[in-house]
Amino acid sequence: MKKFMLAGLATVAAGAVWAEYPEKPVNIVVPFSAGGPTDKVARDLAEALRKPLGATIVIENVGGAGGTLGATKVAKAAPDGYTLLLHHIGMATSPALYRNMQYKTLDDFEYLGMVNEVPMTLIGKPGLPANNYAELTKWLEANKGKVNLANAGLGAASHLCGLLFQSAVKIDMTTVPYKGTGPAMTDLLGGQVDIMCDQTTNTTSQIEAGKVKAFAVTTTKRLSTPALAKLPTLDEAGLKGFSVSIWHGLYAPKGTPKAVVDKINAAVKVALKDADFIKRQEALGAVIVTDNRLNGAEHKKFVEAEINKWGPVIKAAGQYAD
Repeated sequence: MKKFMLAGLATVAAGAVWAEYPEKPVNIVVPFSAGGPTDKVARDLAEALRKPLGATIVIENVGGAGGTLGATKVAKAAPDGYTLLLHHIGMATSPALYRNMQYKTLDDFEYLGMVNEVPMTLIGKPGLPANNYAELTKWLEANKGKVNLANAGLGAASHLCGLLFQSAVKIDMTTVPYKGTGPAMTDLLGGQVDIMCDQTTNTTSQIEAGKVKAFAVTTTKRLSTPALAKLPTLDEAGLKGFSVSIWHGLYAPKGTPKAVVDKINAAVKVALKDADFIKRQEALGAVIVTDNRLNGAEHKKFVEAEINKWGPVIKAAGQYAD
């Protein structure tokens, strides 16, 4: 009887401790360098999350190895709710791109909810002799073996979208990897490469300025952004089911107490309704998640589905990052 009483008191005491969470600043690890799209999302989220969570939020950039270094750090961190991870689609593609990861995506994290989705656009160099997607497909067919497809490096959003696009149109292209979107865009503008598929956060301003040719968006529905509203989706253009977005989600180390997970998840749901956060995300061309993927279980199901979607595409291409 005494043992049961002690166990019960211990449980109550532990619950009281976690009820006081957070008692110190919370770190959000961004597995990429400062200034990039994911870092921007994390900093905007941190500002919106500060009040509902009741804590100072510190952003820690741990870049390298396509985001796997930062993810590894969080997977191995103390499961106390003070070290979180804000990661993008790399959570689902890394298992195929990196064959010797030090963590398991579906086993080593608590899923705290998705944050946003960033659409992508298929664009071409200024002098490309095609003015719409139908003309682009004819040009691609006529130039098989000659088309250069730029990307921002293995595992980058543009690389993944390019792989799926090649698979969908059944045309092999010469992929040209760069060290980041900046140099890739520079060469596209200069005509050194032909086409690229990249996030709206990186392409919208170039499309608005008329510096590149825009052919389609990768979402299943047309976008409302003025510069992109007239672009067809690849799905309606003939590539049925084609859908690529660069989504972001929040994670904690596996074993983080349920009371803490629930408190963070509730705070995230409040943060995503913050007017300033919404405005900042819309300026990036991002769509804030409002469906059931805000809940941890559905977030995890979505990531598992994305792993199953991207794994075969990456393996078929035989392009690994390690």
